[in-house]
Amino acid sequence: MAVLTPATTLARRRAATRREWRRFGVGMLFVLPWFLGFLFWTAYPILASLYYSFTAYDVLNSPRFIGLANYVNLFRHDNLFQTVLGNTLYFVVIGVPAVLIASFLLANLLNQEMRFRGLFRTAFFVPSIVPAVASAMVWLWMYNPNYGLIDNILATFRIPAVPWLSALGLAKISLIIINVWASGSSILIFLGALQDVPRALYDAALVDGANRWQQFWNVTVPMSSPAILFVAITTMIGTFQYFTLPWLLTQGGPDNATNLYSVYLYQNAFQFFKMGYASAMAWVLFVIIVIFTVVIFRTGGAKVHYGGQAD
Repeated sequence: MAVLTPATTLARRRAATRREWRRFGVGMLFVLPWFLGFLFWTAYPILASLYYSFTAYDVLNSPRFIGLANYVNLFRHDNLFQTVLGNTLYFVVIGVPAVLIASFLLANLLNQEMRFRGLFRTAFFVPSIVPAVASAMVWLWMYNPNYGLIDNILATFRIPAVPWLSALGLAKISLIIINVWASGSSILIFLGALQDVPRALYDAALVDGANRWQQFWNVTVPMSSPAILFVAITTMIGTFQYFTLPWLLTQGGPDNATNLYSVYLYQNAFQFFKMGYASAMAWVLFVIIVIFTVVIFRTGGAKVHYGGQAD
């Protein structure tokens, strides 16, 4: 048996180290395109927006550092910001539960044995992949009080035309209805979760005398709770960033009733050219979303049942 001398051992270690560094270098070459993309298109814009939030910047002139003035103006002097924040919180508090409840109940219906089940599943999923501009045009026609589909149907029952998008009390609800209509992705996630619920649990509940409602509440809901938590968080984040349809349908009207956070941020950045102010709004929104996410995790995370988890 050959005896390894200290010199031989050291040479082997150096060779192994060189091989490791060579493999690391090859791996970094493969990762380099993604890393450069992340650095220039994600990390730099994030850090730049943080810097701009402390400046007065109108794109045409160089940024001028003003400290916390943008944040102070947001909360102390901008009355429209308070209105916009209230509208957005209304959408989150009303719209997110509406999407969760509607999509979860529809997923349960679409999970039942029925004829043309695949066709129904496709019909409910399609609205979530329709381009936003096409959806906006369709809903503008449906909500039109003069020749829209909804008001024409109401007219057959002698119900007066309803100004869906121009009435202060109905504009937000009208947009929430569209958001619920386009919740096909949530339905798809819930369908996947429902199909993972073991059939043996329903059989055991049936043996114990549980009716359909008790099976739903004590078996379906707990076993689907991870998907419910995931959809709740992603829907909440998406609702805080809701922009396209409100902008296309109402542009914040009537009387700022649908002027949401993202719409007002867009107006400040690209209409008023207050890029520093808009950057401050973006970071305030980031903090608000983080707070809501933590609250959802703290309040709902403990009630989530994961498969195989001991009680």
